[in-house]
Formats: sequence, structure tokens, C-alpha cells
Amino acid sequence: MKKFLLLALLACIITTISNYSQQTQEITHGLSAIDKNKLMQTVEYLSCKDLGGRLSGSAGYDTAAKFMADQFASLNLTPAGDDGFMQYLNVEYNEIGSPCRLAAINSNLTKTEYKLGNDFVCRGFTGSGDLTAPVAFCGYGISSPDLGYDDYSGIDVNGKVVMVFKSNPAWEMGGNNWGTNYPREKSFAAANHGAVGILFVSTPNSDQVQKTIGSVLAGDGAQNELFPQLHIDLQTAENFLNESGFTLSQLQSAIDDSKKPFSISLATSAEIEVHAVYTKERRTENVMAILEGSDPLLKNQYIVIGAHLDHVGSQANKIFFPGANDNASGASAVLHIAKAFAGNNVKIKRSIIFVLFAGEELGLNGAFHFVNNPPVPLNSITAMLNLDCIAHGDSIMIGGGGLSKKLWNVAFEEDKKLANMMVNNTWPGGGADATPFFEKGIPTLYFVTTNSYTHLHYMTDTPETLNPELYEKVVKLCYATAYRIVMGDYTREEIYHQ
Repeated sequence: MKKFLLLALLACIITTISNYSQQTQEITHGLSAIDKNKLMQTVEYLSCKDLGGRLSGSAGYDTAAKFMADQFASLNLTPAGDDGFMQYLNVEYNEIGSPCRLAAINSNLTKTEYKLGNDFVCRGFTGSGDLTAPVAFCGYGISSPDLGYDDYSGIDVNGKVVMVFKSNPAWEMGGNNWGTNYPREKSFAAANHGAVGILFVSTPNSDQVQKTIGSVLAGDGAQNELFPQLHIDLQTAENFLNESGFTLSQLQSAIDDSKKPFSISLATSAEIEVHAVYTKERRTENVMAILEGSDPLLKNQYIVIGAHLDHVGSQANKIFFPGANDNASGASAVLHIAKAFAGNNVKIKRSIIFVLFAGEELGLNGAFHFVNNPPVPLNSITAMLNLDCIAHGDSIMIGGGGLSKKLWNVAFEEDKKLANMMVNNTWPGGGADATPFFEKGIPTLYFVTTNSYTHLHYMTDTPETLNPELYEKVVKLCYATAYRIVMGDYTREEIYHQ
């Protein structure tokens, strides 16, 4: 009997050593398959001019989605969409055509033309217009008489273009929230007072002044197709104020110090020409694939490894926003993590859903569509790992540690073995495309780099600005973390939202 028990124990030890050896080999092969040069090749393709900034609903986005679907197919992954690898959804879409012009005309009728991309850009959901009209500065563009604040009180903006701060005040009125600072909300307020267009400008007294950015985040409501919306840079704004006797900084200080409106009519007029074609519902797609696990029980549990594929597109056939860090870096990472698993015949226990989301820049549309139309029951998803803006910066930060501490610790332990570049800063959970999962009670990790947003939504978000060495380390950390989870070295924890 003792001999039998000894043999059984020996067999168990040999099996354990064999399994450990196999797992060590698998994770080593997987990590070695993740290479910065291959990652960057995919980033370079996704951020190229031919794809035009990958706006969801555009031909460029569809080309990128098909490319990634073909890559999944080459790995023999199982399609997880409505039609092959594609899960379709509808999004708002606005195509900004040519010409796209802005000029200032002073009281002496001297005209100054401004350059698209540097001096101004269109908001993603600008309306069309071909007009010349006087300009009025209207503070933060807020009309909230119920809060005791109205930038449009005491000034006539009928038939005028209004210039307003893009953000809301940093202070509050009686503890009340200002609402959103979405362009639609401020455009509605301006149009309701008779304005014919709007110029957004960043607040000059901020610690970090935002330059003109590409953005398609517009907020709720109907599209005003005949109301131009532009974002102008500080110098352009100062030129419009040239004959007013004020600088933009003085105007902001006057409002912020008194917490009262300070709106003025300007001597300068704006000449605006925008041609936009709006579509309320345009088809786009998430790209989704499954790598099935091998364990008879655990294969019915899943982890989601995801990133958004879209960015903010192009304007007037003249400028485009490459979105190399945001988020060609994350999309490329998902593909190469899939290759590290599938290409090395890793015998995972749990199954993995690889997903590239559409419409993140519009308001997380693709991720919300996924959780509301999941390919598997949501309660079978053990964790969601999100990769967003992971190739520019100087260290690694992972969100989700606040309420998914056990999951976060898996990543922290793996980082100690690999790069030792993970900072302690974290947040409860969710963020960007992880948010819909977190709101459904699924533990999430959000992989990002610190100081990652230097070129966020600028035309300078190009592959040349990335940090390939750091990028490779983040992707390897995500792979190692995912490997631990799919091998069963983690059980889903309950998260309680605070």
C-alpha cells in the first residue's frame, strides 16, 4: 500500500513538473513572439494616410476592419460576429468635404485666411455653411438662467458667429453642475439665440492649453446640418479679438474672477465655408474572434482582450488624424497577442475573445453594442483586458485595481518578472471601452502608459512619436497576464461599485 501511494505521489509530482515545464515553455514562446518591429509594422499600416484616420463608418475604417479580420482568419480563430468576424452596428457619421475655409475680416475690410489643421479644425459633427457674419465673444457659451448664469444675457447674437470657450468653468454656481461641455449642447444654446455658427477656443489660463484637436464626440441630440462648428487655436482667437481692447486671457479672468458673464460684440467678422454630409445611421463593425480553450469545464469561461480600432478621421481631403498611439497601438497589440497564443499552439484552458471595437471615439458605441449583444453569456466572461494608448510615454499604468484588486495583482506580479515598469496608480475599474464591461459587473484591467497623451487627437500622433521598447513591454505584460487568467490562475471576483 505504501509502495502504491509512493508511486502515485511520484506520478503526481512528475505530472506537475511536466505541466509546469509545458506552461513555462508556452509562455516563453508566446513572449518571444511579441516583437516591437512586428507591432510597429501593424501600427504603421493602420495609421497610414490611405486609411484616412479610421473614422467608424468610413471606407478607411472598413478597410482596416477587413485587414484585421483577415489576420484573425489566418490564425484559424473562430469567427464571433454576426457575419464571420464582423459584428455590425449603426453609428452617426459626418463626412467633411472640401473646401473648408475660415477667414477673419477686420473693420478695415482686411482679410486674413487661416490654415486648416494648424489655425483651425472642424468639429467632427460640424454642420455646413457658407457665410460671412460678425463675431461675438460669449464666454463659456452657457445659457442656464436657472443657475443664475447666462452668457447670452444682454448681448444680441442674432445672425452672428459666436466665439466660446470649449470647456466649462472650473468653478460652480451654488454647487450645481454645468452639464456637459459637448459641442452640441453649446451649439444648441448659440443657435437658440439666433447665432449662425460657433468658434470653440481653449481656455488660455489653463495649465496645459489644448491645441486644435480632431474629435467626433458631440453629445446627444439632433444634428444641426446648417450650423458650422470650428475649433480655433489661441492665436486665431486673439486675431478676432484684435480690435476689442481685450486679450482672451483677460476675458477669461474677468469671468472667472467675478463668476459673472462678460460677453462682447467684436469688430471682426468671420468668413466660414464648410461642406459636410451627415448620415444619422451608418453601418460599421466590431471585429471579433474566439480562441477556444481545451479544458472541458473552463473552456466555457472567457476573457475578452480588446481595443478600439477607430480614430477621428480626416477633413476636406487635406488633413487626417493618424491615431498611431490612439489606438492603432492597442489594435495591433490585440492582433499580436492573438498570434502569440494561436500561432504557438498554446493549450489554454479558458477561451479568449479577441475584439476590436468600433465607435469608441463617438462614445464607446462598439463596446456598448458588444455587451448588449454578446457572443457568449456575460456571466461567463471572467475578465476584460483593454488596451488603449500603450505606445507613447515612460512607464506602465493599469486601471482596475481599485475594485478588482485580485486581478490587478496578477498583472503586478507578472510585471515584476518582466519589465518592472508598472506604477502603483490605478482606478476602480472601467475607462473607455472597459466601461461597459465594468458597468455589467465584469472585472476589468485597462492597460495604458503614463504620460501617453502628448499627441492625443493631434495630426502628430504618428508612428515616429512612439516608444517601441516600452510598447513591446506593455504588450508582453498583457500577454503574460492573460496567460495566467486563461490557465485558471484566477477566479472571477465580485466587484461592488462605489
